[in-house]
Amino acid sequence: MTLALGIDLGTQGAKALVIDADSGRVLGRGSAPLAVDVPRPGAAEQHPDAWWAAIVHAVRQAIACDGVDGTRIGSIGVSGQQHGCVVLDAADRPVHPAKLWCDTECAAEAAALSAALGRRVPAGFTAPKLPWMRMHRPEAFARIRRVMLPHDWVNLRLTGDAFTDAGDASGTGWLDVSTRTYDRAAMDRVDPGLHAWVPRIALTDAVAGTLRAEAAAELGLRAGIAVAPGSGDNMMSALGAGAVDHGLLVVSLGTSGTVFGPADAPVIDPEGLVAAFCDATGRWLPLVCTMNCTVVTEEVRSAFGLSHDRLTELAAAEPSGAHGVSFLPYLQGERVPDWPHATGALLGVRPGLMRPGVIYRAALEGATFALLHGARRLGALGVHARELRVVGGASRNPLWRQLLADTFAAPLRFPAEPESAALGAALQGAAVAAGVGVAEFVRAHPPAMLPERVHPRHEAAAATAEAFARHEARAAAWASVT
Repeated sequence: MTLALGIDLGTQGAKALVIDADSGRVLGRGSAPLAVDVPRPGAAEQHPDAWWAAIVHAVRQAIACDGVDGTRIGSIGVSGQQHGCVVLDAADRPVHPAKLWCDTECAAEAAALSAALGRRVPAGFTAPKLPWMRMHRPEAFARIRRVMLPHDWVNLRLTGDAFTDAGDASGTGWLDVSTRTYDRAAMDRVDPGLHAWVPRIALTDAVAGTLRAEAAAELGLRAGIAVAPGSGDNMMSALGAGAVDHGLLVVSLGTSGTVFGPADAPVIDPEGLVAAFCDATGRWLPLVCTMNCTVVTEEVRSAFGLSHDRLTELAAAEPSGAHGVSFLPYLQGERVPDWPHATGALLGVRPGLMRPGVIYRAALEGATFALLHGARRLGALGVHARELRVVGGASRNPLWRQLLADTFAAPLRFPAEPESAALGAALQGAAVAAGVGVAEFVRAHPPAMLPERVHPRHEAAAATAEAFARHEARAAAWASVT
C-alpha cells in the first residue's frame, strides 16, 4: 500500500492528512494552531518559522496514527493560504513577517497599482504588498532576494528548490492567467527587480522536487520522496471536493468565504470582482472571495459568550430575514465588492431584537448574502452551478447549510473529508507520483461524499429574496458613508 501526504497551511493552523493513494481513504491526520499578528490597524502577519513548527507538529501527529506506516509515504502535496507575501534574503531567511491575504494596510498601493496596470488588483493580493514594504520597510526591502507565496516557501523548506504553480501564482497580480506565465510588464510596475526574485512555475502534472534529508528528518519521513507542485488552498479544495467538471461549484465557509469552480478558458471580469485564477489541473478556476465569513459568526459568539451550537439553536427559532435586521459583515474591509475600508454594521435593530438568536441569524445571512453577491457575478460571466460542494469549518452547521441552499437555490453536497484542501494536496501528490494527470486521477478516485443532501425550500424563497434585496440596498448605502 502506497501512501500520500497532504499538507495544508491555513491562516488559523496547519493540517496534515495521510491517505491510501489507491483508495483515497484517510488513514492519519494531524493539526496545529496558528495565530495572526495584528501589529497595526489593517495589518495581518505571520512569521514563516511559526508555519514550519506547526507543519512539523501536524505531520508527525498524522504519521503517528494507527494504521500509518510513515516509510510507505511516497509523495507530498502542499496547499497554502493564497496571496501571502514571503520575502527572503540571500540566505533564504525572512526579512520581514509574511503579510497575509487579509492584510489591507496596502490599500493605497493597490489603488495605485490598479491604475498603472489598467485592471483591478485587490489590496489582499501579493503585488501591492511589495511597494508597501519598499515605502514603509526600506531596510528590509533592500535585502530581498526571493519573493514567494506561503505554499512556495513550504516547498522550499521541503526540497531546497524554489518553485510555484500557476494556480497560486495567479493570485499575486503579476501572472498572465491566459498563458499561465509571468507578466513581465506587470512585474516591472511592481518593482524592476521582481522578475529575478520569483520562483519558476512548475508543470501541473509532474513531480516538482524531492524531499531533502534535513526536512525528512524533522518530519519523520524518508528522504527523496516526490513533492508535487502544490497550489493555493482554493485550488486544492476543488480537488478535495471532486470539483473538476463543469457545473460543480465549491463554496468554502472559512475565515474568508469563497465560491469557485472549473472552467476550460480564462474568465476575465472587466470589473475585476471575479478572480481569473488558474487551477491545479492545467485549466482555470474563476473565483469570488469575501474577506468576512466565519469571522462574523465568531464575533457574535465572542460578544454573547455562547457556543456556536447554542447560537445556532436560537437562530433557528428566528424567521428568515431576522425580523428585518441586517448584519453587514465587512469587519475586515471587503474584496467583493471592492471596499477595503468598509466596516461592519448592524442595521434595522428595534426594541427587543438585540437577542443572540436574531443577531446570529443576521450574521449567518449577512455572510451568505455577501457570497451570493459574488456568485451572481460569476453567473453573469457564464459560470453556473447545478450543485454546490460545501467545505470549510462552518460547513457542518445545519442552519447555515439550509440557508445556503435557500439563498443559492441549488442543492448541496458535502465531502466526507472536511479538510478538503489537505485532501486535494494529497491527491495531487498521489497523481504526480503515479505519473497520471491530476484531473484524471481525481475522476478515477473521487472523494467520498456524505449521504446527506440539502435542497432549497420553495416556501423560503420569497423571504430569502426580500432579505437579500434589503441587504444589497443597505450595504451599498453603508459603503458610501464608511
